Amino acid sequence: MTRLSLILRRSFLVILASCVFGCLPLAQIVRAQSPVPAQAKILSPQDIGALMPHSVFFRGQSATVQLRNTFGLRLDDSKLVLAGLVDTSGYATGIQQKYQGYLLSETALTINGEKLTAGAYGFGFVANDTFIVMDVGAHELLMVTSETDSTMPHPRPLMIVAGKHPGTYRLYEGRRFVSIRLK
Repeated sequence: MTRLSLILRRSFLVILASCVFGCLPLAQIVRAQSPVPAQAKILSPQDIGALMPHSVFFRGQSATVQLRNTFGLRLDDSKLVLAGLVDTSGYATGIQQKYQGYLLSETALTINGEKLTAGAYGFGFVANDTFIVMDVGAHELLMVTSETDSTMPHPRPLMIVAGKHPGTYRLYEGRRFVSIRLK
């Protein structure tokens, strides 16, 4: 009985060791396949002066981009996300109230939890703490609630800053902002 007990005990230890050490590579594979939030470098208006078009098409007209109020992100894979305010003086009042800026993205985004595919869009921070994204025909695609950051020391007309979590950013218009997550 003692010999059988010794064999069973050794077998159990071999099986246990196999399980523990055999699972380590599996754990590393699972960790490697876990989605890692995309990281990006925040570009200044000077950095993106050559990247952002000086005028953009929206709802049948061209609008001049305010390059001093243009910011962007360059992802690790060199894809870009650019946002800039535009001069909407030639547009009808109804469009001016919603269309304040142009968003160009070479990657999918999530804005306050709502998905947006890569593309060119008009956007606006409008009344009642609302942020709207429209296609170039001025059709509303996305509408989310913006938040207000009362601690912002020096608000600017438009800017992008890093968010609280990796891969997140905030698009600000003054003190109002929406959260952006890169895909």
